[in-house]
This record gives sequence, structure tokens and C-alpha cells, in this order.
Amino acid sequence: MNSTNIIENVFAALAGSDSDRISAVFTEDAEWLSPAGNATAVALGRTHHMVGRDTITRFFAEDFPRLFSRDLSVEFRSIHVNGEWAVVEATMTATLTNGNPYSNDYCLLFELRDDLIHRVREYVDTARGLRTVLGEVPRETPQFHE
Repeated sequence: MNSTNIIENVFAALAGSDSDRISAVFTEDAEWLSPAGNATAVALGRTHHMVGRDTITRFFAEDFPRLFSRDLSVEFRSIHVNGEWAVVEATMTATLTNGNPYSNDYCLLFELRDDLIHRVREYVDTARGLRTVLGEVPRETPQFHE
């Protein structure tokens, strides 16, 4: 499978909240690293650094839909693939469980291994996300770190 198809399959799996489908696209030791203090992690009380296929699968199948309840859509701006690396620029929109609309721009760096996602480094406008999800930006937003 080519890398562009792998990336498209990942987003289709995540949007569907199907744990078997999500699990099938990640390596067992996969990692997903988001900015500390991002709106999703804050609102759901979860970590910004998920480690392991099971943890990532559980998050996207069970926790993610608790915040982004319907109309989830990802519009790809660009997908750049170079061997085992892919960079995706996209806009995600959804309706939050409180009925408010969500829209934010993302840049994701994917590291592939054996046609699976091994590591994701996510970049997003955390202030915009916090304003949309929580209605405000906390005074001290944690900085991005591993």
C-alpha cells in the first residue's frame, strides 16, 4: 500500500470510531504526541502523549466521540509523503457534544513503519481549540514538550 493511502486509511478509521479499524492502522508500540494543554486532552482529562496501540485505539474509539459528537469532517489541504514520513495539513470540523461548532487547522507529522503508523506528532492552534471547546484560554497554557 502506498503511504498516501495509509494516511487516508488512518483518518477514515479515526472518524469511524471503530476500535478494530483504528487498531489495524497502528504499530503495537505507536505513539501520538499532541501539544500539552490542547483542548481535547484538557476537556477529556487525558494525556497529550499517548503510547501504545491500545491506548490510542481506546482514545479515538471511546473518548474522542465524547467531545466531537457528530458531523466530524477532515478537509485535507495537502499530503506530502517521502518514504516512511508523511506530513498532512488539514482542517477538522465537527459538532461538539454541547452543540457548538468546532473548526481548527492541524499539521501532523506521521512516521510509518511496515505500512502502519508508528508515531504521530500533532501541531494545532491550542488557543483556538481551547476557546472553541472551553470558551476561554487558561491563563497558563502548558508548552509543547515530550
